[in-house]
Amino acid sequence: MARIVVIGATGGIGGALARRLAARGEEPFLVARDAGRLAALAEELRAPWRAADVLDTAALKAAVAEAGPVLAGLAFCVGSILLKPAPRLSEAEFLDAYRLNALAPAMAVQAALQALAAGKGSIVLFSSVAARKGFPNHAAIGAAKAAVEGLALSLAAELAPSIRVNAIAPSLTRTRIAEPLTRSPQMAEAIARQHPLARLGEADDAAALADFLLSPASGWITGQVIGVDGGRGTLAGKG
Repeated sequence: MARIVVIGATGGIGGALARRLAARGEEPFLVARDAGRLAALAEELRAPWRAADVLDTAALKAAVAEAGPVLAGLAFCVGSILLKPAPRLSEAEFLDAYRLNALAPAMAVQAALQALAAGKGSIVLFSSVAARKGFPNHAAIGAAKAAVEGLALSLAAELAPSIRVNAIAPSLTRTRIAEPLTRSPQMAEAIARQHPLARLGEADDAAALADFLLSPASGWITGQVIGVDGGRGTLAGKG
């Protein structure tokens, strides 16, 4: 069975995706930075794994290569949330956001291309509602996630018909990296009210779509950026 590489498997969305894949009989190959947490998840799912920091390109490419010569898919589930007024953003902060959110998935895809072509695989990248809808204090992350969308569309055009490429654009989701914004019940409720569906996202909301896009059921879908955002990206909220 061809494996599906899940990069960022110990994160909220990556972990939820890995569990979904395992539940439907796929073999996820787990990649993340924290070896201890990764080993625990791998034991739970009885899945192969390799620890790697996505900012270490050599380690990232080695991890992807270890997944095997034929891959059914790759999901890059690593991201960041840098919220800061534009005048206070440093050049290093802009570059760090770009390296983590856009450059690292590009390097992961490069490493997997031959194996994905052999398996006629699917790639799923993660953008953000902030890539297309402007929010204050989102200049660095909005720019980086917009780059992810450009990357996904360019790859989809270049790699068709052998490899499909799509991106998911979530709004604020209850994950570890979003915890500073969601730990306060009052703040979480206020942000939830800005969504037409009046709640924050859960990791499994985005993981469910990623699982679908990695499956044969989505075999005629490529070059799409799909919001999992409670309607926030396109609709006016009621709050």
